[in-house]
Amino acid sequence: MPKSPAELLLEKADKKASSSTGWFSSSSTKWEDAGDLYQQAANSFRVEKQFKAAGDAFSREAECRENSKENNDAANAWWNAAKAYKKDDPLTAIQALGCTISHLTKLGRFRQAADREKDIAVIYEQQLHDIAKAAESYTRAAEWYEQEEAAATASACRKSAADLCAQVEDYRGAIQLYDMVANYALKSNLTKYSVKDYWLRSGLCALAMRDVGKAQRDIEVFKSKDITFSSTRECKFLEDICACVTEGDENAFTAAAFEYDQVTKLDEWKASILMKIKRTLKDEVDIL
Repeated sequence: MPKSPAELLLEKADKKASSSTGWFSSSSTKWEDAGDLYQQAANSFRVEKQFKAAGDAFSREAECRENSKENNDAANAWWNAAKAYKKDDPLTAIQALGCTISHLTKLGRFRQAADREKDIAVIYEQQLHDIAKAAESYTRAAEWYEQEEAAATASACRKSAADLCAQVEDYRGAIQLYDMVANYALKSNLTKYSVKDYWLRSGLCALAMRDVGKAQRDIEVFKSKDITFSSTRECKFLEDICACVTEGDENAFTAAAFEYDQVTKLDEWKASILMKIKRTLKDEVDIL
């Protein structure tokens, strides 16, 4: 069976990379030429929809760029490798993204490093379903976005991290992140409307860790930060749920959740954490 154009280019690249340096060429030139050939092979593999082979070729290109001290090109090659691997080999895609980030941070390109860290978070969350690691990557990306004065994007990453922390029952971590997101949202009239949802989520996290006292104290803090919060459905619902948990009243709890859902549909995250809270109603809770 004849070799494909991509395979022929790959052979040519391998031969160039393993060749010795002649009198009239430098080692740097050898690696530059080999890198160009690996890039051509990788793109040809992509045309043939051989994504694993494309990722491998881009990785070899990246190594050539590193050998010739072309750090910008190395970062781009690792990113191209990650995009090729992502479809069929997400773990290797994460490794390639890590190499990309290493080059970007050395070059001081933290905004792009944050973008790639966010890519890692999405792979962990959506493909590998490793919620804890996804939360870590979203948080790291947020820190870099904040350094680059991309505050809105940083806040969105922290919101994603907070939701994921709650899923793995790291409620304290989630509350801390929701507090940061809410404080950012309070700074602008354009985002202030979303604060009530962040505070509701934070309060539900406190109840999920069976700390009714904290939830109740936090409600008063929220009211002091935004005088309109006390009149929202989110505030009333949170106060009602606190009362139900304090009294251990499962029927009232179910009724409060149903009533809230009739007007404001409970999303999957809230429905899940409410079920966790409901299961604690027969247990002793902290009301101090």
